[in-house]
Amino acid sequence: MRVYVPLTLPGLAEAYKTGDLGAELVAYAVTPALREWYLSDDIEELEYAALNRAAMASLRLLAADPGARRRRVVVAVDVPDKAAVADPDRGLDPSALGEVRVSGSVRLAKAAAVHVDADDAEADVAAAAGALEAADGGDDDAQFVVDGAEDHELLWYATQEIPNLVDLPD
Repeated sequence: MRVYVPLTLPGLAEAYKTGDLGAELVAYAVTPALREWYLSDDIEELEYAALNRAAMASLRLLAADPGARRRRVVVAVDVPDKAAVADPDRGLDPSALGEVRVSGSVRLAKAAAVHVDADDAEADVAAAAGALEAADGGDDDAQFVVDGAEDHELLWYATQEIPNLVDLPD
């Protein structure tokens, strides 16, 4: 199963250093609830939706880490089907669509690709990270700012490019 693991650039640097994305991860995947919500049978569209859910989770990680460079990071990795489990109690909770718990250690070597914001997205991502709390509280203007980060497509990188990504200048 392909899962999308939300990170930050410091998190990606740590994973590159250790070779491990961690254990007991929260990731995003094409779950039955995501399929039902998205109303599509096109696997590429569904995977794109899961990637976008992970990008939002990466934004939340950035909001919690003011020192991290303002770029969303998502690692696409293949794990055994049994390793990724959706919480049945949160299946239709809009905030948990596509969310899975990945048990066991996930090696970075299993990654298929890394998705990262371009440098021109940093201002919008920074603003979105700052507006998340207000958006969560129902502020429509803050939600508009958060949606602005989603206007930026994450760029695709091969795993061999990770050293260049984690050495970005501050």
